[in-house]
Amino acid sequence: MTPEQGALHFHYDVDGNNFTSAGEASVQVKRMLRQMGFHPDLIRRISVAMYEGEINMVIHAKGGDADVYVTPECVTVILKDVGPGIKDVNLAMQEGYSTAPDNIRSLGFGAGMGLPNMKRYSDELKIDSVVGVGTTIEMKFRSA
Repeated sequence: MTPEQGALHFHYDVDGNNFTSAGEASVQVKRMLRQMGFHPDLIRRISVAMYEGEINMVIHAKGGDADVYVTPECVTVILKDVGPGIKDVNLAMQEGYSTAPDNIRSLGFGAGMGLPNMKRYSDELKIDSVVGVGTTIEMKFRSA
């Protein structure tokens, strides 16, 4: 998956270990897509999936980058971190599976729904993860 040529591009830095600012990028994207006239259901799906990705970057990777590419037909979200990587992507895709530490769970995060929700709400999901290097997640959301 790659972004469509000619797409509008928006870049956001996701601050690691900062739950207060986690989700700011998805809120800004939601606002921008609303102003551009995208359907509310599409905006909701993008917001949920992107928020889940931001939270994962804060919990597991001390932050990362979020790039959003927008065309009238498709919104592509690319989340990239230089964290520990995902050891077993298939296991991580199972609802309820989590490697979040107890102190994160005590804050109400780390329920193991991040990746499953990202898959549920996107039209296409690609995960490229290398242990010790990081993870890149690409999600496509079709507006048509």
